Amino acid sequence: MDLGPLRKSYRGDEEAFEEQHLASRDPIQQFEVWFKDAVGCPDIGEANAMCLATCTRDGKPSARMVLLKGFGPDGFRFFTNHESRKGKELDANPFASLVFYWEPLNRQVRVEGSVRRLPEEESEQYFHSRPRSSQIGAVVSRQSSIIPDREYLRKKNAELEEQYRESAVPKPAYWGGYILQPEVVEFWQGQTNRLHDRIVFRRLRDSSAPLGAMTHRGEGDWIFQRLAP
Repeated sequence: MDLGPLRKSYRGDEEAFEEQHLASRDPIQQFEVWFKDAVGCPDIGEANAMCLATCTRDGKPSARMVLLKGFGPDGFRFFTNHESRKGKELDANPFASLVFYWEPLNRQVRVEGSVRRLPEEESEQYFHSRPRSSQIGAVVSRQSSIIPDREYLRKKNAELEEQYRESAVPKPAYWGGYILQPEVVEFWQGQTNRLHDRIVFRRLRDSSAPLGAMTHRGEGDWIFQRLAP
């Protein structure tokens, strides 16, 4: 099938990204500005939906959509089953990439960095803040394991609804949170004629290292550059 006719014309302006779109020279603060814009856009259903890409130790990638559940200077948080495919891959190779795509705003953000598990107390706190049905769902589903049919899930869900009718749902040991600590954050703003804006932030480990002619110093230990689209 030829998908050429699906090519779209991007809305946008031709002003420099640094002047028109870069609200901060700190990538986390810049992300917060764009994230708030996405949350406030009525055409975006889930602004916190993101593609999480992981990789096995021998370099085989996999990707899926998950939900961002918090972010700050220390990184980007999400929760899942530790025994799932992504959980096993993060145990074997604790690095990942995130992609946010907010089509109505013609914006994309890519984040790369190392990943570690959140403390158990933080996972417990978040687990019990979820709707009760979601808590039971996490207990029901041993994510990525093979099951006989959908009826198996329905039956187990009903059993657990009855079991925990008058008591708290315990967080499974195999469920918890992760935080991706960013090393690279790239902001993409769609423009007309495919002359899109790309600004990439990288964490500078050696603050005494000289910067290139087209490299700019950001806040803290960040530097940023403009990339060709």
